[in-house]
Amino acid sequence: MSDNAVDGIDTAVPPSGTGCADCVAADPPGWWVHLRRCAACGHIGCCDTSPEQHATRHSELSGHAVIRSFEPGEDWFYDYETGQPFDGPVLAPPYCRPEEETAPGPYGRVPPDWMEHIHR
Repeated sequence: MSDNAVDGIDTAVPPSGTGCADCVAADPPGWWVHLRRCAACGHIGCCDTSPEQHATRHSELSGHAVIRSFEPGEDWFYDYETGQPFDGPVLAPPYCRPEEETAPGPYGRVPPDWMEHIHR
C-alpha cells in the first residue's frame, strides 16, 4: 500500500479497470448487475446481486474489508467486517464505470432473462 493508505483504504491506488475484473477474465466472460471497488487495492468486482458476487469473494480471499460503489452518482463505502455503510475519502479516479455502459452490463453480454440469474 502507498503512503496514502489508512484503515484499509488507499486513496492513491486506481481501479483495476472499468468492469468486474473476474467476470472479464472468465471463459466465457461474465456479466454483472453493479460494480464495487476495493478501497485497499482497486480491484473492481461485481455486487452481491450479480450472479458471481466477485466483490465479496475478493474481500474474503484478500482480507480487504472496505469497498466503494463504482456506479455513477454513488460515493458510498461499505465495511464487510462491521456490515455498515459509511462516508469515506475521495479515491483516485476514475470514480465509476463509464456512464455510457449499461447496468446490468456490459452491453451485449447480459442475457435476456437476466432477472432469473440474480441474487435478491
